Amino acid sequence: MSTPLRIIREKLNITQTELANLMGTTQATVSRMEAGQWEPNASQVQAVLAKSTSLGVDLSVDDFVLPNMSVSPTNGTSLAASEVGFDHRHLLGIQDLSPDEITFLLDLSNIYAERNRTADRKMSLLAGKTVINLFFEESTRTRTSFELAGKRLGADVINIAVASSSIKKGETVIDTAVTLNAMHADALVVRHPHAGAVQLLSEKVNCAVINGGDGSHEHPTQALLDALTIRRRKGHLQGLLVALCGDVAHSRVARSNIYLLQTMGARVRVIAPPTLIPAGMDRLGVEVFHDMRAGLADCDIVMMLRLQRERMTGSFVPSVHEYFHFYGLDYEKLSHAKPDALIMHPGPMNRGVEIDSAVADDIDRSVIHEQVEMGVAVRMACLDVLTRTDPRTAP
Repeated sequence: MSTPLRIIREKLNITQTELANLMGTTQATVSRMEAGQWEPNASQVQAVLAKSTSLGVDLSVDDFVLPNMSVSPTNGTSLAASEVGFDHRHLLGIQDLSPDEITFLLDLSNIYAERNRTADRKMSLLAGKTVINLFFEESTRTRTSFELAGKRLGADVINIAVASSSIKKGETVIDTAVTLNAMHADALVVRHPHAGAVQLLSEKVNCAVINGGDGSHEHPTQALLDALTIRRRKGHLQGLLVALCGDVAHSRVARSNIYLLQTMGARVRVIAPPTLIPAGMDRLGVEVFHDMRAGLADCDIVMMLRLQRERMTGSFVPSVHEYFHFYGLDYEKLSHAKPDALIMHPGPMNRGVEIDSAVADDIDRSVIHEQVEMGVAVRMACLDVLTRTDPRTAP
């Protein structure tokens, strides 16, 4: 069903972004208004009416109300992906997302970030829906973040402990998919040690699937929360110079960030010893440095990456002490970046290995704790958007 604001926008022949600028709000907010979940305020209505007058389009206040319309986030009505500006069934990676889709998710995440800072942060948007966290790898931050995101939206959240599940007893991924289908979940968050496993699951289940990290492939929500953190501090992503430093070879965070940052117009450098730079990295359009100081020159963002020892087969660095000497972030190396450069880390941190404690705890430049906060908001936005694409309707 077309809602009043969508009908009005079509009459004015403008895009969601243009309407958002006209109303002094974000594209994500306009999308929620067009979905019938939020209503424009008086000043926004007047701005649209003024625009219609200048275009010679006949509109009145009555056009903002559609009788007998009942589309709300709590009545069980499913909304098509096109209704929310995100035309994907699942979130498996960043590589296939357009700039507009990334912007939409970041705008919606920003709304949730502000909502989470109020006392009224518990909602019923996903009341009656079920979110399953299926983590084949140990996780504290990501799993807890998704759990909190689902509960704040009002969903029933179930955590499946793989260590004590049938999966550990020999059940295949396909059998797991069949079992999960029988549970009629609305969203499935999956972390898996092997690249491509989440994609396989998404092809076999009937619900929306969010990649919580698969091997060394991608970690899309981490890249989104990093981008949100940067955008809130810097105001934009376009034109920023971002350095990813550390174990790039085994990092799914690095890959997702490279895809997102370049899509949004940022320049990306990777800094690491040759043993921790994957082959063909230059073909991704990034600048490759093996000298930390040269690589950090004039950078706006310094993002440190953890040594992924659990994924290493063999010796990639001579010693932890030597690695920190050449590639650990301390104030001397940081001085080569811009004076207002932000310090980031996806966590968990290895203090004294990839980052010095004093730098990590710098209250003026480190945004590591803010990244954790933005993670909940981003995952709320992803669960919100993807559960709207659920083809099952309320009984």
